[in-house]
Amino acid sequence: MPPARRGPEALLCSRFAVLSYRPMSERRRNQHSDGGVATATRTERKLKQPKMYKVLLLNDDYTTMEFVVYVLQSIFQRPETEAVQIMLHVHRKGIGVAGVYPHEIAETRVAQVEALAREHEYPLRCRLEEA
Repeated sequence: MPPARRGPEALLCSRFAVLSYRPMSERRRNQHSDGGVATATRTERKLKQPKMYKVLLLNDDYTTMEFVVYVLQSIFQRPETEAVQIMLHVHRKGIGVAGVYPHEIAETRVAQVEALAREHEYPLRCRLEEA
């Protein structure tokens, strides 16, 4: 029979001891001076999703269809076929959704659309609506 081992080596020899082995520094850190064990509780934080806003394009009689498609592709990153569909919806119904975004992003997109329209001398209007 081999001699009995002592110290950490003895713990490593047993399969079950390896699972419960903790370094001495960790054991000391989790104990109070009165000998009790401290338990740390974690509070779970639940993040709320931000409110979403629709960016709406409004139809007018002067802005060309090509320009509206250009706006949808450049500002809203829509593929050409989707941009044409949105533009036709705006043309037929008078209003259409260009995208749905959190408030700050939606505000920025509205400002970009109106600035680009002014730059090209079109009266294209855009507005926000809570989704």
